[in-house]
Amino acid sequence: MMTALATVSSVTKNIKGYDVELSCEQQTSCSSCSSQKSCGTGIVSKAIGSKALHWHLVTKKMVKVGQVVEIGLAEKSLLQSAAVVYLIPLFSLMAGALIANWWIAPSLGLGEGLVIILSALSALAGIYAAKHLASRIERQSSEQVILLRVLGEPVS
Repeated sequence: MMTALATVSSVTKNIKGYDVELSCEQQTSCSSCSSQKSCGTGIVSKAIGSKALHWHLVTKKMVKVGQVVEIGLAEKSLLQSAAVVYLIPLFSLMAGALIANWWIAPSLGLGEGLVIILSALSALAGIYAAKHLASRIERQSSEQVILLRVLGEPVS
């Protein structure tokens, strides 16, 4: 199980306990790296900025808005989304290249230009499919968050 620190955004009482909305900023290791200024990844992470992640959970523990809590996340969803984001576009690219090279280009009597174009189009289709599937996995993983402990009072 992975852990993360999150801030309580809102709390609503219900029959099962408390509905808690949590948020935290996505952390990168670029801020502590000495090569940050000369690294392409560090430059891109500065340009894109930070991303706020949001979760929802139901708990019996009373928490207040602004408190910092430690939450637990299943590794399975992280591994699934990483596999989806990396492998689906790659396999789509390869499948598009193979189909275009072995079937479409020979049947139309065209050359490598068509293979390259169809490979790129199939990779774009794979990226779109991966984005759709990753957002579904992200929604499912946000429902599997558990509250491990309450760390502190809100800072005034």
